[in-house]
Amino acid sequence: MQNSNGMRENIILRTLALTICFYWANSLNMKKPKYFPKDIEKFLKRRKIATLVQLMTAMDNPARSTIFRKLQQLEYLSSYSHRGKYYTLRSIARFSDIGLWHYRSVCFSRFGNLLDTAQAFVHDSEAGYSATELKDVLHVKTKHALTQLYRTGRIQREQFDSVYVYLSIENHIADRQRKARKIYQKRSTSSLLVANPDLAAEEAKAIILLFCSMLDERQRRLYAGLESLKLGYGGDTHIAYLLGMDPHTVARGRKELIGKDLSFDKIREKGGGRLAQEKKHLKS
Repeated sequence: MQNSNGMRENIILRTLALTICFYWANSLNMKKPKYFPKDIEKFLKRRKIATLVQLMTAMDNPARSTIFRKLQQLEYLSSYSHRGKYYTLRSIARFSDIGLWHYRSVCFSRFGNLLDTAQAFVHDSEAGYSATELKDVLHVKTKHALTQLYRTGRIQREQFDSVYVYLSIENHIADRQRKARKIYQKRSTSSLLVANPDLAAEEAKAIILLFCSMLDERQRRLYAGLESLKLGYGGDTHIAYLLGMDPHTVARGRKELIGKDLSFDKIREKGGGRLAQEKKHLKS
């Protein structure tokens, strides 16, 4: 009888122990924080852009994989500048006519990362792009990206006047780009932009490029627009090739001159400039 009672008490104690363990584990699970995509969306809408570290801090430091998993549930973009360090949402980005959005010093593209963006711009260009020309458009170094695209067979490359020009991988588009590039090369720089007919074309081009290097972004755009107006039809493309600029930038300068949209209070658009640096506090 005593053995029976002892076994019954033992069973009751074990049952109580298991019950307590179950409730304890369940309470820990309930206390575990849950992260929702809406929390990240709200944070990014307030900040516009953020790094992974900033997102993790705002979400009470979850695992990196958790943040990436939640980002994948949103239409997010990583910057093509700063080595993809910054993130935003497609709904936040305000893309220009050529598909770029610059927030302060950080650059985003509707095409995605730098490789995809460079490939898209080369494909859509009228006369291909050299690394220098594309750098002026994207505001980041493009030489390594273009070389990688060429080596992996995503674009073509051809040498014009000792300069590599990158062309679309589609042959019919690349043929058109080659023809356009050769036409631009045949035009005389001196006869178009310099009054002195005795000045050699290469000398004229060197002088013009030197002059442009002393201008700020807005002045360079307006000067290019002025020269495009002098040439008339096709001027945007030719001046863009000559100065290593994007045709859309030249067209914008031309339109600003025609529309007399000349505000002198700012050079860059709203949101321009470098990101504010966070103060570092010394550890005691």
